[in-house]
Amino acid sequence: MTTADRLLTTAKYFRFERLEVWQLARKFTVKIYRLTKKFPKDELFGLVSQLRRAAISIILNIAEGSDRKSDIDFRRFLRISLSSLEEVVSGLYISLDQNFMSQREFEELYENANELAAKLNALINKLNKSGRQ
Repeated sequence: MTTADRLLTTAKYFRFERLEVWQLARKFTVKIYRLTKKFPKDELFGLVSQLRRAAISIILNIAEGSDRKSDIDFRRFLRISLSSLEEVVSGLYISLDQNFMSQREFEELYENANELAAKLNALINKLNKSGRQ
């Protein structure tokens, strides 16, 4: 267990740390980083950078939006996260087509992305119903 994981199990100081969707996004981002470490070096400033930036955007927008004072703002950040997730999935297709990853790796990450998208959409829908401005 990492120090960061221990902190998550003890004191949760920031609101986003308590969000399951943020925790899933964190794990997803780690997987994207691990995957892209194996990509060809000539993709470092291309697909590797793009996939990593999009994955980072998912988790950072969840965190930033969670501290907003209105549900409207939080939803907007969650939608940006969802768009970034779709960007990652498109990048995964490119990675698969270029043989930078196996079919099994693709399917695992695709399933993770679907789960994350479902959680993002569920939170967006919950905020829509709350009616809090």
